[in-house]
Amino acid sequence: MKNYLQLARHEGNESLFDTVEMAVISTMWGVPLHLHAEGLRGTGKTTIMRTARDIFPKITRIKGCLYNCDPANPHCPQHKGLSPAEAAALGTEEIPMPFLEISHSAKIGTIVGSIDLAKITDAANPTAAILPGVIPQAHRGVIFIDEINRLADTSPELTDVLLDVMGTKPGRVQIEETGLPVVEIPVQVSVWAASNPDEEPGPLQEIRRQLADRFDLLIDMGRTHDADAIAEILRQSSHMRKYEKDKQPDFSARNQKARKDMEVIATRYAGLDLPDFLRNYIARIYVKYDLESFRAIEAIQHSALLNCALKRRDTVLVSDIIKVMPLALRHRVDSETLTKIMNSTPDSPTSGRMASPFESAAPQQEYITPAPAAAVPSAPTAAESTKAKNKSFMKPVLSFLGLKGQNTQSSALPDDTANTDTSLQQPAAPPDGQRPVNNSGDAKRLNEIGLDDLFKTDRTLNP
Repeated sequence: MKNYLQLARHEGNESLFDTVEMAVISTMWGVPLHLHAEGLRGTGKTTIMRTARDIFPKITRIKGCLYNCDPANPHCPQHKGLSPAEAAALGTEEIPMPFLEISHSAKIGTIVGSIDLAKITDAANPTAAILPGVIPQAHRGVIFIDEINRLADTSPELTDVLLDVMGTKPGRVQIEETGLPVVEIPVQVSVWAASNPDEEPGPLQEIRRQLADRFDLLIDMGRTHDADAIAEILRQSSHMRKYEKDKQPDFSARNQKARKDMEVIATRYAGLDLPDFLRNYIARIYVKYDLESFRAIEAIQHSALLNCALKRRDTVLVSDIIKVMPLALRHRVDSETLTKIMNSTPDSPTSGRMASPFESAAPQQEYITPAPAAAVPSAPTAAESTKAKNKSFMKPVLSFLGLKGQNTQSSALPDDTANTDTSLQQPAAPPDGQRPVNNSGDAKRLNEIGLDDLFKTDRTLNP
């Protein structure tokens, strides 16, 4: 199998690459991020997710603990309640972040846990004990499930287990065996899944809607129409055949650098938070469009922070929200509602191809002191408003969602004469009195994309 860093990136799979790397960062923050990649056969969904373990950093656990107990916070039946000193006395070890798979033929005992037959049949010292299953052993890591729509259709018991694991963060598993007390174990695990919605039994949201809602993001995996990208994929395949006869290239140094980069990103940006006015924007979307699942807006907020961290920025921008919003809503609302929601957002900044954070270091942020109130740009003129109407953010979004045939007229912001809500004031500057300068097309200042006008004048977002 190819190395993760070998895989070709193109417009059809860049969202999956980004969200996989975001999920690794989130797991290091201690917050699972559940991903579901949907797309046609042979587009590389499974390959990207399986090879991502090449860039997984290591975790530290109590030595020999099958539950991957964090020495600072042990949780398993054997080590729960130990003080840091007691845990340290047992010793620690570093292991790769877990990546385990659940097959469709797996039994409940294999997935959750069962009686440890080796211990109970020990002639010298027979002991009734629990052997943890795949899910408890994946604590602080990732579980991957291929063809999850088929699993939801044919294995309702396993689906119910996943609902418990993904229902809260951290989730939980309950091990029940005759003759033993019920054991409930917290699990902090990200669930990644892939499926082909065009094959039987159909899209996951039509088979088990509760399970579909548990996934934070749904990524639509598409094909590339770039001949150069296709040629690069073919070149890699040809070289793989050659190396099989000769010697595989050594990616250990590059993998180690990628792991180190992930650790640096996770540590440096662990304190990121969403500004209140962006949080209010998400809240207004939830109220205005009567969204059913609160998980949707939690996913938008958390994923926006992760996208900002992945791009190595110190300030969350509206572009972060716009990028993740379709991924968090596509499986939770109908296409018409999603179209309306995305039409109510400001135009997306043009970012072009999104490079991996491992390809090159991001440019250093520069900061300036915010301009005084008198220097804030005035409201757009009528001509500017007309120009904004002609620049619809929905064209790339609807193409991504396969909704080209629907009405894509953008609801551009009205001019300032339509403002009827004087309670929404321009947000205050960050506590340190600084804001980032726009050094790239993706890091636009908020006032350049009209967010201030959005809150002051966009009547469609007023509850």
